Amino acid sequence: MAILVECRCHRKQSLRNKLCVCGEDLAQAKKSGRVRYWIAYHVGRKLRWERVGRSIDDARAADGKRRGEKKENRIFDIRPESKMTFRELSDWYLGLSKTRSLASFGTAQGLLKRFNQELGDVIVGKIRPTDLEDYQVKRKAAGRADKTVDDEIACIKAAVNKAFDNSLVDGDVLRVFKKIGKLLKRNSNARKRIITPQEFDQLYQQLPPHGKLVLALGFYTGMRRGEILNLTWDKVSLKERVIRLEAGDTKDKEAREIPLCDSLYVILKAIPRNLHDNHVVLYQGRPIKNISTTLQTAARKAGITYGRTKKDGFVLHDTRHSFNTNMRKAGVQESVIMEITGHSSREMFDRYNTVDAEDRRKAIQQLEKFVNKVFTREAPSKADQPSKP
Repeated sequence: MAILVECRCHRKQSLRNKLCVCGEDLAQAKKSGRVRYWIAYHVGRKLRWERVGRSIDDARAADGKRRGEKKENRIFDIRPESKMTFRELSDWYLGLSKTRSLASFGTAQGLLKRFNQELGDVIVGKIRPTDLEDYQVKRKAAGRADKTVDDEIACIKAAVNKAFDNSLVDGDVLRVFKKIGKLLKRNSNARKRIITPQEFDQLYQQLPPHGKLVLALGFYTGMRRGEILNLTWDKVSLKERVIRLEAGDTKDKEAREIPLCDSLYVILKAIPRNLHDNHVVLYQGRPIKNISTTLQTAARKAGITYGRTKKDGFVLHDTRHSFNTNMRKAGVQESVIMEITGHSSREMFDRYNTVDAEDRRKAIQQLEKFVNKVFTREAPSKADQPSKP
């Protein structure tokens, strides 16, 4: 066991050090209260770190307490999860700078809030697999979709994994949460809706200018909604006819280039540039955050069902499915399609590549041609046929 001092550069080091490698005078920093104190100790083979505060006296007291608990073999009392509730764990997780920087931070808040309503006041180390299974059953009984329940459990697991990485919980706690499986089988909830060229034209005619641009970008590039709405002119080269997305612009944090087809090039070239905002998609001179209402209104006028929960309902993300499917039907190599759309795995590509009725009809026609060809080749010749008596 040891007491460590944390410099302003966040390096944890021995109390004996008088100068940090960053140049900080630790002796002076201790006197002025500019350092934090930690205690480090082993629980089994696991090294634990516990932040105490800015007082060396408090650090020595905490160190003495832990030494006493270890000597008395009260190991469980030392484990943080022995006193920490799941609500406290989730508050810690949501307070992390890394978590708060995520685009899904708001969603994570909502998912953890629902779980805390059921099990938030339970000590983390006392939550059992049956508690989590009961939670899944209750959420299903409340009318929540399998995907929704799976998302909640996935967010809970993410918080526990982070706590394990930071020694707030041990492997026993982590295993409890890892045992809970998904309700949905892999890709069983994948959308298969695509927008046909005819539907695209019908919707396009009913949309206002900014809606036309969003729909065209989705249909002709396969870009995600966020990539479209956040697109700026510095990422678009009309001269080279390409859109260049940087790593920070994409969901998978990988840069990619998307060539512009003639139709989309003509649309983009006709858009006047705004002097005060560099976004490509603007409404009344301002960037937009949501296009759902605009699309819903156009879909109603075009006689097309709209909505993720509606049977055969259309949503903007379906243009991404359409792009993948149309590229594949056009004979483009799958590796090239994946490079343009940013799919890092074959599994995700397959999820967005929809096999429709036309594909199935063509498959049967190909089968029939093959079978007829075989039958023709194997048919006996006249010379082989027996002569009539």
